[in-house]
Amino acid sequence: MADSLRVSMIQSHIIWEDRDENLGYYGELLRRVKGKTDVAVLPETFTTGFSMNVDKLADTMDGKTVPAIKEWAKKYKLAVTGSFIVKQDAKYYNRAFFITPEGEEYYYDKRHLFRMAGEDKHFSPGTKQTIVPYKGWNICLQVCYDLRFPVWSRNVNNAYDLLVYVANWPEARKKVWRSLLQARALENMAYVCGVNRVGIDGEGFIYRGDSMIYTPRGKKLADAGKREEVIRTSTLLKNELEELRTKFPAWEDADKFAIIEP
Repeated sequence: MADSLRVSMIQSHIIWEDRDENLGYYGELLRRVKGKTDVAVLPETFTTGFSMNVDKLADTMDGKTVPAIKEWAKKYKLAVTGSFIVKQDAKYYNRAFFITPEGEEYYYDKRHLFRMAGEDKHFSPGTKQTIVPYKGWNICLQVCYDLRFPVWSRNVNNAYDLLVYVANWPEARKKVWRSLLQARALENMAYVCGVNRVGIDGEGFIYRGDSMIYTPRGKKLADAGKREEVIRTSTLLKNELEELRTKFPAWEDADKFAIIEP
């Protein structure tokens, strides 16, 4: 079991609706962190931006996106996570991925679809939480709007150690982004990493970034700042997490409940 885990937040712009250009661009960004990190976190829908033009933009699982991610992970010896638009069984999903250097693949379909942008009219919701075992850490994958729904992220019996949100979160709601990332860390007694894009998308929405990592105590461990393309790498410590859970075992008193599938 690795006592530490290096996590790199890749805070960058996304070229609107251009898969090939984004794959080339993010491949170069990942090359820069080779040998410096264990996990590289990309923004939500990193190949297209948060577009509802799913008929044109959706990839398949054997299309260009997944093979490119596998190649990066293997070549640069790091795990890669983010999300992209996928078509499967005649449905569209905002699908998060976690691919390791050894070629292990994990996927999570965004459960909470952002109705204010019409995402619920174009995509199908996911139904299952995904927790990834990697280097002795358990990592839970979630996407953007999921951040607003604490029941879905509830860390039952310390099932995960790190909660990751990949996002296209507009600047207009920056306070909510920062506040809820910290809240998820505190209530779940886990590290929380939120990676957001920067720039302006094809619909005119402005993205501030503010990618952050919080410790299980709610302390800000890393802040990528606002409106700039930047890579921030931080080291997470397992012993500090376990020490908190032992000394302050609030998780043992959590309410029991079951989530009813839609």
